[in-house]
Amino acid sequence: MPLNRDHAQFLVLFLCVPIQYLAVEYMGSNEVSRTYAISQMVTQFKEVQTQWLRVEPWKKWCLQMVLKLREGRHFVDDGQEVHDMGESPAFEVLKYREKDGYFSQSAEVRNPKSPHVKYRVGQVVKHKLWGYHGVIVGWDETARAPESWIKQMHGDNAHWRTQPNYHILVDTRDRPAPQFTYVPQENLEIVKQVKILHPSIEEYFESFDGSQYLARPWLKGVYPKD
Repeated sequence: MPLNRDHAQFLVLFLCVPIQYLAVEYMGSNEVSRTYAISQMVTQFKEVQTQWLRVEPWKKWCLQMVLKLREGRHFVDDGQEVHDMGESPAFEVLKYREKDGYFSQSAEVRNPKSPHVKYRVGQVVKHKLWGYHGVIVGWDETARAPESWIKQMHGDNAHWRTQPNYHILVDTRDRPAPQFTYVPQENLEIVKQVKILHPSIEEYFESFDGSQYLARPWLKGVYPKD
């Protein structure tokens, strides 16, 4: 609820005594300097009231933060630890999310499901090498990514590209900046009764049943056998 004029005036009067005390203690005993300092503080208070004590500025700020989070989503490497949370130290591949269906972003229906694909959309997993938790939001039967990305991320582990690779929404308690990763099957293990925190989780899932996440209809349509 925004402050009206009466509320603001009451708050200013309420703060007069402590303001005067601070003015004497820290702004000198000269009447002119104290008067100037107090007027500056009142002006700053009015600016704070205008910018932050109303609903609209907060809504605008929250929207800007959400947009920044969305813009900051990266697919990071699987072959080495991330040192700067929020940035891939090797190759930024956000621009490939939809192009050519890389990183399980293809809308192609995965039906039938290969028996080699061990895990399913909605399962919560832990990375065996790096220890972070996440939830599966997609998979490819074999790695589907730019060749340069595969060479740089997989390094000497050439066999990673021939096994199922999973699109993982990473828990922000493990990596504070919202991230996706693309992980070979052998580097994942299932965990139970663990909820994942990520700003995009509701885009993919309707709820959490205590064991796994339940996919939204559009996602279930792409992975009908999961």
